[in-house]
Amino acid sequence: MTTTSLRFRAAIVSVALFLAFIGIWHLATRGTASVAIMSPEYAKLMGATATQGKSAMPGPSDVGAKLWEHLKRPFYDNGPNDKGLGIQLGYSIARVGLGYLLAVMVAIPLGFLIGMSPLISKALDPFIQVLKPISPLAWMPLALYTIKDSGISAIFVIFICSVWPMLLNTAFGVAGVRKEWINVARTLEVGTLRRAFTVILPAAAPTILTGMRISIGIAWLVIVAAEMLVGGTGIGYFVWNEWNNLSITNVIIAILLIGVVGMLLDQVLARFTRMVAFPE
Repeated sequence: MTTTSLRFRAAIVSVALFLAFIGIWHLATRGTASVAIMSPEYAKLMGATATQGKSAMPGPSDVGAKLWEHLKRPFYDNGPNDKGLGIQLGYSIARVGLGYLLAVMVAIPLGFLIGMSPLISKALDPFIQVLKPISPLAWMPLALYTIKDSGISAIFVIFICSVWPMLLNTAFGVAGVRKEWINVARTLEVGTLRRAFTVILPAAAPTILTGMRISIGIAWLVIVAAEMLVGGTGIGYFVWNEWNNLSITNVIIAILLIGVVGMLLDQVLARFTRMVAFPE
């Protein structure tokens, strides 16, 4: 079976599974109507009266219609609690991008140092083993207390969660470079810095990019939870705000978009990884 044939058959199966899911979803929600309810807690916060009633799960047609409304006006801004999905996603992607870039600037050079120096590796290992298992969100209260800015605190949390996969993969990739190549470079009197860029980096690049790919997935996952905590803007805040409004349709749309954006971010790095590992 050729690669093209396999991809075509996989696409057919994917479409069939998607249509089956939509059909089951439609049948499960048929005959129900989605009723927007304001929870008592949110009503008290907003100074309004809670609407009582029974909420029903929206069907695919409800979600599709609402999604089309959002796509027609993705960048509207009607105030702090009413912004388009394009704006909310933009805030989240910007925070992830800044935190991720800072993590790249720290993790990859430090990973090179750890991988190239057994002494530094042994010295830093206790600190890494203690800090690595800490949930990124556990840093949020400390970040809010010291930084006193919710947006920058969210970026700091993204930085923390992105550092470890890149750092460990970089150190592993650098330490795993074949000693014969390094010995040849030393024999040719290639300096340490030049050896790192011309010998070690190309050999370790696939492993480093794998760590970067893992990090971007974790960063996108964490930003949603972080924005739920800090509020204000972002797709995570949008989800929490729509839940407070009991707009389950908007919650489903946000979940869908979170998944799509996460997939696109992963595929960009996957493409770079394939280009490095299997250059044409």
